[in-house]
Amino acid sequence: MFLGQYQHSIDDKGRLAVPMKFREALAYGAVVTRGLDSSLFLLPLEEWGKLATSLANLPLGQANARAFARLMLAGAMDVVLDKQGRCVVPEYLRQYAGLRKDVVIVGVNTRLEIWDAEKWQTYVTASEKDAESIAEQLGSVGL
Repeated sequence: MFLGQYQHSIDDKGRLAVPMKFREALAYGAVVTRGLDSSLFLLPLEEWGKLATSLANLPLGQANARAFARLMLAGAMDVVLDKQGRCVVPEYLRQYAGLRKDVVIVGVNTRLEIWDAEKWQTYVTASEKDAESIAEQLGSVGL
């Protein structure tokens, strides 16, 4: 399970060091792809397989389902951690997420999210303001 948030940086070659505590889970490979809210998703291969299966099961006849599947699948890239626990984040994904040097890696249960540090702070600030109303809305689903 991935939890917590970690400050990191991307080097000039587009390499990002994965937090030490997550490296074992990604040791057999991972996939990085477009995420939501201007983030990237980094998933272990097993979790990527589950997501890809869910995307394949979306209704082909719905334009929004096809568009979402295309964005997630066409944007995906296999990554391997090097000996220092770094992976290369492709340029097109760095551009999509607006990643500059400073990033935040966020553990969200089955995936890691990679955020530009400023965008993450903006997102957190806005979400904290709405936390109570969000919790009330989710109360109907048992939270």
